[in-house]
Amino acid sequence: MPRILAIDLGTKRTGLAVTDPLKMLANPLETIETFKLLDYIKTYISKEEVDTLVLGLPTRLNGQDNEMTPKVMAMKELLEKNFPSQKIELIDERFTSKMAMQSMIAMGSKKKDRREKAGNLDKVSAAIILQSYLERQ
Repeated sequence: MPRILAIDLGTKRTGLAVTDPLKMLANPLETIETFKLLDYIKTYISKEEVDTLVLGLPTRLNGQDNEMTPKVMAMKELLEKNFPSQKIELIDERFTSKMAMQSMIAMGSKKKDRREKAGNLDKVSAAIILQSYLERQ
């Protein structure tokens, strides 16, 4: 069964999460350098069946665009061009980094591990984006 892959796009690093084959649970997958994102997704899709890519859409608290919104929209166009067989969905990602940090604290993550943002916070944020998407389906 195909999976859903979520993307928490950042300027330097991007967090990724994926569903289980039954599309019930979101699991943190990887944090990669953003410039490697397309190659990573191409490789991942060649190994795993993915039918939907969910991209976190950042906005301000009032719903207005922020400095990352145009970059995410450009990435959406790039994904649509490179992955025409996959559905590309946008989902509000406000508060996901804060929620990810709170989740890591609740799970007993040590302060040192939480500081290692490059590895943990981004992929947990992607999992929260994906879980939010699943709950809306």
